[in-house]
Amino acid sequence: MPSTSQTRVVMALLAAGLVSGCSFVTNRATRLVADTLATPGTTITSDNDPDLVRDAVPFALKTYESLLQSIPRHVPLLRATCSGFTSYAYGYLATDADLVRHTDRQTARAIDARTLNMYLRANEYCMRALEVRFPGVRKALLTSPATALSRASKEDVELIYWTAASWGLAMALSPDTLAIDFPAVRALVERGLALNETWYYGALHELMIVMEGQELLGGSHEKARGHFQRAVDIQKGLSPGPYLSLATAVTVATQNRTEFDELMTKALAVDPEGNPLERLTTLLLQRRARAIQAQAEFLFLSREP
Repeated sequence: MPSTSQTRVVMALLAAGLVSGCSFVTNRATRLVADTLATPGTTITSDNDPDLVRDAVPFALKTYESLLQSIPRHVPLLRATCSGFTSYAYGYLATDADLVRHTDRQTARAIDARTLNMYLRANEYCMRALEVRFPGVRKALLTSPATALSRASKEDVELIYWTAASWGLAMALSPDTLAIDFPAVRALVERGLALNETWYYGALHELMIVMEGQELLGGSHEKARGHFQRAVDIQKGLSPGPYLSLATAVTVATQNRTEFDELMTKALAVDPEGNPLERLTTLLLQRRARAIQAQAEFLFLSREP
């Protein structure tokens, strides 16, 4: 038997197709579909087959984009589209690039270009959603980032996170052109932390590890370690994320191969069944950890810090 949410989607799609002559009803049906699709669930994040999800996600993302043509200001769907493109690019494409980054640089560059395009595409959807919520915020983030989101509330934290994540990941791939946006991305993460620092298993602290790892842009490795410890505490050690973030953002920069190996060992030791609702996330992060670990000889000059 189909679930209630599945039934709602089917009925809404039927309505959208059968009453195309009535724009009002069609719009309501489209919104019903969008509301259902944008509602967070665990069908994807709990899956145990990353490759199955990889094959399915592109169709879902194109469905989201098709719906947004009819309802371009639907904030939940804009946010879901942003998070979908960001997650797909980071979880799959970025790992593909890391596997060959130091052995086939031409292929890695090609994958990086596609990954960057998806991050920017994702960020545009998030920025559109933010602009609906707070008109003028796009400009404010670039001119006065510290106060740009003063009107945001706890319900905006998910949107704030994905805006920062997509923007920050794009910046990491294209620092020459996007490093100037660092204060805006940092302000987004700090605002999210102020509103709800434990949101989604401490994801904002994980993001802050990476931000603080950028000492040339005003970050602090000491503060990065503080966010690392807070993320581990919130997650009770059930996610590879903090270990992977600290390893790549701090230990590579400080050339501490011993700590890098220790962190990677801990990341790979996390049991995916420890948090079944995030099984897929754990598997993808561990796949990425293995890809980076395999390239360690190119990341360190020696084993000593």
